[in-house]
Amino acid sequence: MIDFAALARDAGDGIVIADAAGAIVFWNKAAERIFGYREDEALGRSLDLIIPERYRARHWSGFHGVMKSGVTRYGADLLRVPAVHREKGTISIAFTVCLLRGPDGKPAGIAAFVRDETERWREERELKRRVADLEVKGGP
Repeated sequence: MIDFAALARDAGDGIVIADAAGAIVFWNKAAERIFGYREDEALGRSLDLIIPERYRARHWSGFHGVMKSGVTRYGADLLRVPAVHREKGTISIAFTVCLLRGPDGKPAGIAAFVRDETERWREERELKRRVADLEVKGGP
């Protein structure tokens, strides 16, 4: 028999689950590595813990809309956004979500499957800068 709790706990991607109000109810080892908070520091806290302040209004508008409608486009589409690491400050993450429903079929929470893409984002930014410099100079 497969131990799905161990799978979620030990997965290489961060798994963060929040209830319908946005309180964190599950936080795996990879989430600890990605965001810098231990499980006991994250559980029960608002997702604001990892959302940059300037993006919170937009996040909560979308979050509450999904909880009300029961529909999200990020189940298959990758979302890339800034996030907050406890000690490193702003990082770049990519994630998909899975809407979790209660016995009545209504949204009861949401699970996010998260990867730290900070290094990829920096490399891409540097490549874009180099291309822009070459374009200004008229070629290689």
